[in-house]
Amino acid sequence: MKLIIDGYNLLHASGVFGASRGAGGFEQSRRALLDMLADLLGAEAVNTVVVFDAARAPDGLPGRSTHRGIRVWFAREYPDADSLIEELVADATSPHLTVVSNDRRLQAAARRRRAKAVSCAEWLAEARAAHRTPRAGDTKPPEPGPEGAEYWKRYFDL
Repeated sequence: MKLIIDGYNLLHASGVFGASRGAGGFEQSRRALLDMLADLLGAEAVNTVVVFDAARAPDGLPGRSTHRGIRVWFAREYPDADSLIEELVADATSPHLTVVSNDRRLQAAARRRRAKAVSCAEWLAEARAAHRTPRAGDTKPPEPGPEGAEYWKRYFDL
């Protein structure tokens, strides 16, 4: 695993929400988030785990499942998703681990492990910039920055 995502943290930061309210709405919102992630991650989806708190998990849903290659875990046996994410970070074997969360507790756990800790907004901006494909008629690429490197490579066919 290379990417661990704090599910509800990213859900709220992304603004991706289902049309319904209540338990069904949470399920729709989770699915919309996971679809967006699968689109953004492409082949890297299989190296990703998204962790959600179990308090909002629908009845009958398994604690672990897969959505378009992304591993989806509900922290059923943990007090909260943060506790499960901390355990995943501590047990991770990938030298290039990234933890996506706004939670300072998780960012500190990532740094202790020498993993990359990224806020949800920062990760989304980078992922969206890397995913954007230049189109005919694009006259001005985005401003240069670390998140735009993939755009420039595609723009110049490198």
